[in-house]
Amino acid sequence: MRILMPHLPRAFFARPTLIVARELLGQCLVKVDRRRRLAGIITEVEAYIGEEDLACHARAGRTRRTEVMYWQPGRLYVYFTYGMHWMMNIVTERKGFPAAVLVRGIFPTEGIEGMRQRRGRSTHLTDGPAKIAQAFGIDKQCNGIDLCARDSTLWIERGTPAPNSSVVTGPRVGLGSTPEPWLSKPWNFSMKLSNEPA
Repeated sequence: MRILMPHLPRAFFARPTLIVARELLGQCLVKVDRRRRLAGIITEVEAYIGEEDLACHARAGRTRRTEVMYWQPGRLYVYFTYGMHWMMNIVTERKGFPAAVLVRGIFPTEGIEGMRQRRGRSTHLTDGPAKIAQAFGIDKQCNGIDLCARDSTLWIERGTPAPNSSVVTGPRVGLGSTPEPWLSKPWNFSMKLSNEPA
């Protein structure tokens, strides 16, 4: 009998980015922080694919900032934006091809008090990419982390796949002056949980 490991394996991430993005919905982000588990169900993601995608950081090619996007799938690509926020992305596809999935929304399930300590008085703990990074304590020190390593303190745990009836697709968020067709690509995937408040 085959035993399923709780960590999603590298093979999960080494697939076309749109497939990985869709199937990340319902999976669980976990971080062990000072012997405490912080966890939440992934509810919204966005795909960024290759140097030709003008909404993707890799449009500039292989640079110091984008280097991690060219690494093996299952690595964490963390970047700083607007001079104040960290964002976490999961590298996908094959080594040498820059693609990643931005994690935009999480429904917290464990370690909620610890998330509140980082987020202050906000009642919206993890409904945005910068909020997720703050709540989970993800910053530049996490850039390049291997989510598939057995000794990693940060990983994606196998959850319950999102049924098609709960998934909505649409354009990616906050792309500003990005030209078409990249501006309108329906590469944002989100889901509604049955126990999530409206």
